Amino acid sequence: MLLIVDYGLGNLVSVKNMFKKLGVEAIISDDLTKIDSATKLILPGVGAFDNGINLIKQKGLLDVLNKRALIDKIPVLGICLGMQLLTKSSEEGNESGLGWIDAQTIKFTFSDNKLKIPHMGWDYVDVKKENKLIDKKPGQRFYFVHSYYVKCNNQNDIIATCNYGNEFTCMFNHENIYGAQFHPEKSLKFGMEVLSNFSKL
Repeated sequence: MLLIVDYGLGNLVSVKNMFKKLGVEAIISDDLTKIDSATKLILPGVGAFDNGINLIKQKGLLDVLNKRALIDKIPVLGICLGMQLLTKSSEEGNESGLGWIDAQTIKFTFSDNKLKIPHMGWDYVDVKKENKLIDKKPGQRFYFVHSYYVKCNNQNDIIATCNYGNEFTCMFNHENIYGAQFHPEKSLKFGMEVLSNFSKL
């Protein structure tokens, strides 16, 4: 069972609808028993870092999420804020992240102020290494909306990058943990491929 974690933030229905188009059954839930029996988890997210991690704690989801990701090692995909919550910390707030990946979340800053923040719209990604979610082929475009980006401390965790003022990590993978800074649920055929590949892990 593929479960989209409802911790109070995120494009829950949009993600579920994309899986429906793919013919993949997915449920939205914050039920601890259902999370504990899921075979794959999606952690979506739109909003602020501290609010996101605090909602996870307030809903009592932290322990079961840690168990499923770190002990049971089922596939987990964080999307946008969900990806950032998988890191150790964020410049957006003071709370610690889930810390499932050795990375920090950094704010975009541009000295010449020529680029707008947030980074918004369609952009190309550069796939750096073979992986199970995204093919290593040119010309893949995805939809982004974010003011912060993930900086991985382990270069081997980086599977794709995007360039907005400077190169940043837009996808990572460490063991069973995956993250996508873009919104695959809004990225048409390329996003559908990513979600389809995740559903088959």
